[in-house]
Amino acid sequence: MDQDAVLAFLGRFTTDLAATGAAGQVALGHRLGLYRALAEGAATPDELADRTGCHPRYLAEWLRGQAAGGYVEYRRADATFSLTPEQAFCLADPEGPNLPAAAVAVLGYLRAEPRLAEAFRTGEGVAWGEHDADVHVGTDAFYRAGYVGALVPGWLPALDGVVARLTAGARVADVGCGLATSTVLMAQAFPASTFVASDSHAASVDLARKRVAEAGVADRVGVEVASAQDFGGTGYDLVTMFDCLHDMGDPVGAARQVLRSLSPDGTWMVVEPVASDDVEETFTTVGRLYYAGSTFLCVPNALAQQGGQALGAQAGPGAVEDVARTAGFTRFRVAARTPFNAVYEIRP
Repeated sequence: MDQDAVLAFLGRFTTDLAATGAAGQVALGHRLGLYRALAEGAATPDELADRTGCHPRYLAEWLRGQAAGGYVEYRRADATFSLTPEQAFCLADPEGPNLPAAAVAVLGYLRAEPRLAEAFRTGEGVAWGEHDADVHVGTDAFYRAGYVGALVPGWLPALDGVVARLTAGARVADVGCGLATSTVLMAQAFPASTFVASDSHAASVDLARKRVAEAGVADRVGVEVASAQDFGGTGYDLVTMFDCLHDMGDPVGAARQVLRSLSPDGTWMVVEPVASDDVEETFTTVGRLYYAGSTFLCVPNALAQQGGQALGAQAGPGAVEDVARTAGFTRFRVAARTPFNAVYEIRP
């Protein structure tokens, strides 16, 4: 046995285990408003306690752990902790990447580990609705930043003629809408268009309706409980699916329903986690992140549905194209890519 290789592996595992614990620290910082309070200026644990109402001894341990991970800065001269502008943007700014939301979502799905272990043995699924609510809210909050930065400015313009139709007034179905963040962003950007958002998870739909009302677009956005295989309406100019096709047990059935619902010159926009058809090319940090989520969320959710197919979060463009063409679509192209997502333009 190569002892150097053993030590190197132990080092890798120690890094991963520390990161797992750090996710819990990040979630605490998010829930308790610690990052926002620290963004106000450098502080000792006692000073941060005054700002937050939390106990200084807990805060001392939290701050030191955050400094050890490079999430906050420490100044020896006065024993204070602080956030750089970049750290504050990522951790404390509600309009930033909202990285703590990802930690909340991950901790939420890890709570299902005993249930998932049993599913591994039986082959049964674990539905999205069986997970802790932190999964639903955390996932939406984390994805929102990416959608805000890319959906209207980049992804929709990458589709042939779609922005012009939305501007003039289009009929849109947002399928698998979750909490309707994507729907609201499109409705706000294109006031002449009307939208129908749908999701199979009733609790998410309840939250989505509240989000739609709060955004002031309820007059043009309807939200319904429906699966991707039976959502209502026909003659849509655009059907969208954001980060959800790979979660479906019958993606081909969903694609066929999309084809039935579209107008003859309509567009199906599918946004999926970025992936490669070559499995070895997915062995990256981003791929690892997606495989973890897929193991706990995506594949179990698909196996909990009728159909029994589970694409998983690292299904590449070839797998998505195969779903589309099997359903009867004739045109398929990768319209855009980001470090985390691929955008597919699919037409009848």
